Amino acid sequence: MRLRADASRNRERIVNAACEAIVEYGPDVPLDEVARRAGVGNATLYRHFSDRGELIRQVALAVMRRITQRAEALAEEPDPFGALERFVFQAAEERVGALCPMVSDTFDGHDPEVAQATESLQRATTALMTRAQDAGQLRTDVAVGDLMVALTQLTRPLPGVCAIGFDRFVQRHLQLFLDGLRAPARSTLEGTAATLEDLKGCHK
Repeated sequence: MRLRADASRNRERIVNAACEAIVEYGPDVPLDEVARRAGVGNATLYRHFSDRGELIRQVALAVMRRITQRAEALAEEPDPFGALERFVFQAAEERVGALCPMVSDTFDGHDPEVAQATESLQRATTALMTRAQDAGQLRTDVAVGDLMVALTQLTRPLPGVCAIGFDRFVQRHLQLFLDGLRAPARSTLEGTAATLEDLKGCHK
């Protein structure tokens, strides 16, 4: 059943507020704090999300879908590597580094909605990388899994480090990583390029 416009707005506010709160405090953030940030009552939050797990699931799905949309919007940019760079920095703005560890512990690997969101993300990101590789701008020994591992690791605040103000380090380190992706490659990587399927296997 389709949500009424006001109910849909409330749900979106709750998801956005939960994303911000989880990044700042972790997945155990009090749901009262999420409701406060969203500007809704606790009853409204629980009417939309029966428990913490479902709220976290919807936050992660929303983030994956937004990242996918960003990749798709950059697909026709004239500079393939420039498009890939913009995608990486835009994905970092979605706080994937803080959200991914929580997601791997929460998601049901057989959830069809999760599988569809993951497939769409992989397809859109692979398209960006393939264009850059075909243009001779991106080294050929990397794949979407390599990109996502680095993006996740480099945007995740270090243990004991305040998340506020961490962005200035993220921008520097992502640029260093992107410089290392440029072709021609200046080194030989061990192993094979990683896919998202490879990353799934790490959580089993």
